[in-house]
Amino acid sequence: MRCFFLPLVILFHADVLAQCKTFKISDRGDTLNCIDINDKKQGKWLIHVDELRGEPGYEEEGEFKDNLKEGRWRRYNLIGDLIAVENYRWGNKDGQQEYFYNGSLEHIENWKAIDPQKKYDTIYVQDLNDEYKVEKKIIKINTYSVKDGIWKYYLPGSNSLIRTETYNYDAIVKPKSVSLHATNQLEDSTNDKMIKDSLPKEKINMGNKPKEILQFEKKNKNKSKVKLRDGATGN
Repeated sequence: MRCFFLPLVILFHADVLAQCKTFKISDRGDTLNCIDINDKKQGKWLIHVDELRGEPGYEEEGEFKDNLKEGRWRRYNLIGDLIAVENYRWGNKDGQQEYFYNGSLEHIENWKAIDPQKKYDTIYVQDLNDEYKVEKKIIKINTYSVKDGIWKYYLPGSNSLIRTETYNYDAIVKPKSVSLHATNQLEDSTNDKMIKDSLPKEKINMGNKPKEILQFEKKNKNKSKVKLRDGATGN
C-alpha cells in the first residue's frame, strides 16, 4: 500500500510545482507562496511585513485563489502573538472577524462579501418598528464588502462586553424606539393609577349600587353587621 501511495504524493507535488513559476518550501516540506504561470498567487502563503515608519510589523498566513484571499487568515505580531483571525471570500472580508490585544479578544466584526461579478444585489431591510416586517430592495453595488451583523467590543484585558452595534448592509440599525402615542398612553395609565391610589377608598368605583344603599353602607360602616330580613316565612 505504501509503495502505491508514495509515488502518487510525489507526482501530485511535482504537478503543483510545475504550475508555480516561483515558490518556497517550508521546513515541513509544504509548498508556499506559489505564483503561477499567469502571475497569480495560489495556495498557501506566509507573508512577512517589517515594521515601517512607526507601523508595527506582522506575519500572516492563509490561502490565495487566483490572486485573491480565500478562507481563514491568521495574523501575528513579530513576537508570535495572535492579533487577528479574518475570513475572506472573493478577496473581501466575509463573516466573523476577531481581533486580539495582548492575548485577549478586543472586538468582533461581521462582514458580508459580494461577488465582484455582480453589478446589483437584492437585500432585505427589516422595519425598525416591526420585527416581522421586511422590505425587499434592489441596490447597485459600489463596494464588495459591507458591514453586516453584530459588532462586539470588549473591555481591554477581559471578556467583559462593553458595547454592541448592529449593521444591515453597511447601515447601522438603531434600537427600536417607543412611539409618542404609546408613551402618552403609558403616562396616562400611570397617572390614573396614582390618582386612584390617592383617593379615599369610599370614592373608588363602587359599581352600580343605588344611592340609598351606598348611604346605608356608609352610615353603618363601623357598626356590627346588621341582619336583614328577606321576607321569607318559617320557624
